[in-house]
Amino acid sequence: MTDIVVVHGLWADGSSWSEVIPLLHAAGHRVHAVQLPLTSVGADVAYTRQIVDRLPGPVVLAGWSYGGAIITNAAQGTPNVSALVYIAAFAPHKGENGNDIMSRYPSTVGKAVCVDEQGRQWIDPDQYGRLFAADVHPSRAAVLASVQKPAAESCFSTASGEPAWLTIPSWYVVAENDRALLPEAQRWMAERIGAATTSVPASHAVLVSQPARVAEVIATAAAANF
Repeated sequence: MTDIVVVHGLWADGSSWSEVIPLLHAAGHRVHAVQLPLTSVGADVAYTRQIVDRLPGPVVLAGWSYGGAIITNAAQGTPNVSALVYIAAFAPHKGENGNDIMSRYPSTVGKAVCVDEQGRQWIDPDQYGRLFAADVHPSRAAVLASVQKPAAESCFSTASGEPAWLTIPSWYVVAENDRALLPEAQRWMAERIGAATTSVPASHAVLVSQPARVAEVIATAAAANF
């Protein structure tokens, strides 16, 4: 049995993993879904690290989308983390931020971002399904849009620290039909970090549309501990 910590992305919450978690439970693992505050990278990393630090290990950290940037930093210097799994996720190098990667591989997701009076960012619910979950049933995509959490702008502009993937074995699931984080960007990051890579014909919400494939990769990373 392995402790698996799953980390959601921007404009989402822990329920994004609701199709994957039962499959990991059925495989005999314990799963801990982080609920990120999305107020800053530092706060998100600290909250994730608190969960990781109370687990004896081995721990597998799995991050979806922006969650990949969080696990990249939260796992740094943690002896109990044995594997990192990136699900259509950002895997930044030191000094890099999300905006840098999106500038290198631009998508249209920025045009769907709305900013409220507090300066928090949201995705236009009417565009959420098309951009994030084109292969998910419309009713489920509407739920994802409804439960999205607002994000501080700094989540995308804060430079990453020393990446944990330099020393921790990594896996990567590339969503080949992703309209938010382009598959070209995902393949570039997966190659850069030396990850064992699986390509899936799926949207950005690959953990919702292809939960069995995602759970399989996470379970493979957990099995590599033994």
